[in-house]
Amino acid sequence: MLKIAVLVSGGGTNLQAIIDHIKSNKITNTEITVVISNKKDAYALTRAREANIAAECISPKDFKVREEFNEALLKTIDSYEVDLIVLAGYLVILPEIMIKKYQNRIINIHPSLIPSFCGSGFYGLRVHQEVLNRGVKVTGATVHFVDEGTDTGPIILQKAVEVGEEDTPEILQRKVMEEAEWDILPLAIELIANDKIAIRENRVIIQRD
Repeated sequence: MLKIAVLVSGGGTNLQAIIDHIKSNKITNTEITVVISNKKDAYALTRAREANIAAECISPKDFKVREEFNEALLKTIDSYEVDLIVLAGYLVILPEIMIKKYQNRIINIHPSLIPSFCGSGFYGLRVHQEVLNRGVKVTGATVHFVDEGTDTGPIILQKAVEVGEEDTPEILQRKVMEEAEWDILPLAIELIANDKIAIRENRVIIQRD
């Protein structure tokens, strides 16, 4: 059984997609052990509690220095003995010590087709605004492993979404979530849970049935 921790900062729509896919057996051999948010009022915590999943808030604002927050976050995750950490809209930079300890066991969903529109500062609506500003016709989402860089880890899955002429950043954000994120993030977890993924020379190899 793959035990996962889901880290969130907002409403938790990707978290809900994971919960729903587990319930419907589209994700197998997996359980969400804990949901952690950096914001006390994140609706994702409510989603977790309603699904009888442990929900915790660990906020940098509650600590005098960042190192104390880093230690508390890592200690909490360690206490749940998870196999995989899933960043589902988590807007906090992970400490290097965590990335090294959980090497190739942290995945992230990013709302663009990496390597386009990624890196420092590219998150939330800003990504979609930049897509529209540059007249891009196709965008999408990417699930990747997390390394010490920003959106630089090995890519697991990507899915494209067409950009409409009348799209606003808000409309495009919703389209990318519904047509790409809620599909490929659960699928990536399913592949990892069933040993269908290997990393070779910084590339993800997927075993197809």
